[in-house]
Amino acid sequence: MHSSERDGCAMELIHVCLNVADADESIAFYEQFGFEESWSFETPDGETVNRYVADENGVELQLSETEGETEFEEGTAWDHLAIGVDDVDAVFEEIDHYGVESKPADQPAAGARTAFVRDPDGHVVELVQPLE
Repeated sequence: MHSSERDGCAMELIHVCLNVADADESIAFYEQFGFEESWSFETPDGETVNRYVADENGVELQLSETEGETEFEEGTAWDHLAIGVDDVDAVFEEIDHYGVESKPADQPAAGARTAFVRDPDGHVVELVQPLE
């Protein structure tokens, strides 16, 4: 997990929640990056299923599928999810994605080579490879 210290309180990133139309399809997308399904729960009314995938470092994505909700507006508060990869160009060519926002390119100011793709529900996913 990623954690930091602020004003004497330890903070830790637990998960990021993404609203999805089809949790199975989303899980298959994120498995391409080494995430594995870790656990799930259903709301008491049975309308929403929350399924989690985690990477080898314990970072989790909560994929929340609510019955009847299949389209989501891209809000201004959410921008993208960054996933570190060994080779941006290879991953960009190999994975099944749902749209290209930007092809692989060096970002010297950020010290990384990046590309941006979309997941099954239109969330933007940044692929990040540190520049040598």
